[in-house]
Amino acid sequence: MKTVLLIIGGLLIFIIAYALVMARKLKNAPAESDNEKIKILNDKDFSLQIKNGVTLVDFWAPWCMPCKMMIPVLNELAGNEEHKASIAKLNVDENQQTAAKYGVRSIPTSIIFKNGKEVKRFVGVKPADFFIKQLKNV
Repeated sequence: MKTVLLIIGGLLIFIIAYALVMARKLKNAPAESDNEKIKILNDKDFSLQIKNGVTLVDFWAPWCMPCKMMIPVLNELAGNEEHKASIAKLNVDENQQTAAKYGVRSIPTSIIFKNGKEVKRFVGVKPADFFIKQLKNV
């Protein structure tokens, strides 16, 4: 029985150590590049960029790990013409005025705007299929 407990304990220690090493690698991994179709917004041009049509805006920060997880999702959305929406990002650290105006307190926050008006809001990481369905229903 002691041998089994020692083996299980050893496995648990190995699993925890492996998880810590992988988390460190992910943290230090270079971020994936944004699709060229993604608009990078700022406090000055935000209202103008969301004024016409449907725009999905990702409120993010470079230090936010869940925000990094959204990069491939946004890239997929930007490459998908099916939803007919613009895809944009706003760095909340550099554009605090706009983030405060829309009450963004958690990131990533994704807001769908239609002709400048907020119509839907989502907090956290969501898959591209989820956003495609939401954009089709706007």
